[in-house]
Amino acid sequence: MTLVAGIDLGSTTTKAILMDEAGAVVGRGITNSRSNYHLATRIAMDEATINARFGLLRRDLEATSGLERDLLRGAAAEFLDRLELDFRRAQYLMQLDALRDSALQEAAGPRLAARSSAITSRLGPLFDEMAREAHESDGHAQRSQFFRDESASRFGEHAQRLADRDVPYDLLLGIFDKAIGQVEGRVFDRSFERCIRSALAESRLPVAEPRTAGSPTPTPRAALRAAVSAAVARILAADVEPAVTIGTGYGRQRLPFPKEQIRSEILCHGLGAHSMFPGTRTVLDIGGQDTKAIQVDDRGIVTSFQMNDRCAAGCGRYLGYIADEMNLGVHELGPLAQRSTRSVKITSTCTVFAGAELRDRLTLGQRREDILAGLHRAMMLRAMSLLARSGGIEDEFTFTGGVASNPAAVDALTKLVGENYGGRRINISPGSIYTGALGAALFARTVLRERRGD
Repeated sequence: MTLVAGIDLGSTTTKAILMDEAGAVVGRGITNSRSNYHLATRIAMDEATINARFGLLRRDLEATSGLERDLLRGAAAEFLDRLELDFRRAQYLMQLDALRDSALQEAAGPRLAARSSAITSRLGPLFDEMAREAHESDGHAQRSQFFRDESASRFGEHAQRLADRDVPYDLLLGIFDKAIGQVEGRVFDRSFERCIRSALAESRLPVAEPRTAGSPTPTPRAALRAAVSAAVARILAADVEPAVTIGTGYGRQRLPFPKEQIRSEILCHGLGAHSMFPGTRTVLDIGGQDTKAIQVDDRGIVTSFQMNDRCAAGCGRYLGYIADEMNLGVHELGPLAQRSTRSVKITSTCTVFAGAELRDRLTLGQRREDILAGLHRAMMLRAMSLLARSGGIEDEFTFTGGVASNPAAVDALTKLVGENYGGRRINISPGSIYTGALGAALFARTVLRERRGD
């Protein structure tokens, strides 16, 4: 199987898509690593490779015949879902062990030598509790798909409980910040093999275990485990290295590829949106650092576009700043804004002044929900201005980027589109954050065909 890859190096997340020659997506990966662009690219590709290997494993098991097929009795999907959750837990625990080691090394360093013993006595129980929570979790309890965010949330909770005058909370958080940077700077060798073996050892197979004492015939569970282990061995041996890789995104000039393997993010988002929704003629992409209003033709080729040209106002970074000011997660902003009963008019979406205006309005007694509703509407008003300058909104209209997963942003945009353009079909894919990477993978597929003379 020959694969191609698309990499979208955004300002806040890096996304990767693996695609086969037929144009089917076989793997997706994302990371919010903040170490450097080269590392973020490698981590996103590793995640896409893991996703692809699970897809291949699913295909392999669903194609089994004979005893294994009878044993699974249609439960292959359920078992693989469980196996992937156990895999993610093993992956988290592997990273957590590395985080523990880095934190303890930081505590033992010369800067903290005088308090090393006291700090270590807090860190030990803290990491033990984080590991216990992970072991006891059913796999659905993880709050974020990103290790940095998940571990920071849990570390912070336990640090508040264990901190005291001798080892204050801020000191523990400082150690975490140092340690997480070191862990993010690592790529774990053979991590897929290590974690899948661990997951297989823990996962429960979906078959009963009737057995006659002394019978030499393998039990159903043993037979099925042997079949799954054989399938895993085949998947581990599969070549998932892409033949062609194309990069795009905010940081595309820093990608570790030659210039001929880089494409404009405007072109990639237009083509990616058209691929997901062939009727698309207008695309709005709101990412972490910029907003793009794009017009495309019936082949997904860009005919015109507009971008915010001065700052990140009204983009994902702005929402992140607001979330920090309110001591909330970015994912909490949209649902909270949807509880508004009276939207507050926001005069500016400038990130520099956002904190001051937010604090002023809270001081005046205005509700957080109403302020957030006003902020989301102000963001979408800026986006509507870009759309108008790019040529307006044609049916169909596709909304992409990380902000497209924010329900309050979608609500505000839908209302403004209706007010200004009437009825328009608005498309939002669950995988909208991967649109740029998808477009890059489609360009990579074209390059592969040209090399072969197809």
